[in-house]
Amino acid sequence: MSDNKTTHFGYETVAEEEKQKKVGAVFHSVAQNYDIMNDVMSAGMHRLWKRFAVDISGVKPGDKVLDIAGGSGDLSKLFAQKVGVNSNQNPGKVILTDINARMLAVGRDRMIDAGLNVPAAQCNAEKLPFPNDTFDCVIVAFGLRNMTHKDNALKEMQRVLKVGGRLLVLEFSKVWQPLEKIYDTYSFKLLPLMGKLIAKDEASYRYLAESIRMHPDQETLKAMMHDAGFDRVDYYNLTAGVVALHKGVKC
Repeated sequence: MSDNKTTHFGYETVAEEEKQKKVGAVFHSVAQNYDIMNDVMSAGMHRLWKRFAVDISGVKPGDKVLDIAGGSGDLSKLFAQKVGVNSNQNPGKVILTDINARMLAVGRDRMIDAGLNVPAAQCNAEKLPFPNDTFDCVIVAFGLRNMTHKDNALKEMQRVLKVGGRLLVLEFSKVWQPLEKIYDTYSFKLLPLMGKLIAKDEASYRYLAESIRMHPDQETLKAMMHDAGFDRVDYYNLTAGVVALHKGVKC
């Protein structure tokens, strides 16, 4: 018998070592149209979800923030302004990371264009290249569902946080039950069509819809965060549960 472990890539079952390559190909393909598609897919709501996450984070000037799977840098930009990365007094620090080089390049260029002192690092969230007890806040937005070993990634996030530091997970989740049929129609009919017409990539957006359905629901992710060593874990349902923001504290 083969010892090869498998996992899901959307609704497809693949070898674990293949998932990272396949996810990488998806985001390599969508990188240049990523922001446009986010605005179209969410009718601009993703900007409100991200601002809410920053407000809930409790970060203050001088804090250190790690943005995991930060992609095009929306959250890094917001956090950079919040912690004062360019301040002459008590400057904070934000590090933008992503496993995908093309996505990271988009975010890095955006930080440069905005004149923000935000370094970018390509790394795998399951093996973060940072010391223990480094950050006041770690955020992962719309990236956890693409990780092969979510439990390992959550433990790594816990490791690099300072005691009292907060983890924020902003992710698509389980929608309010009366809206499920409408949401399914949108996800599996309209979303791939928008991907085809706007990004010229129907398959990648079909995968994104499938990956959302395979992601743990609100209560399951809450339990996973507890298992990873977080305390005071809670979540906020946004837009009827289309998205949930989970927050946990390292004690």
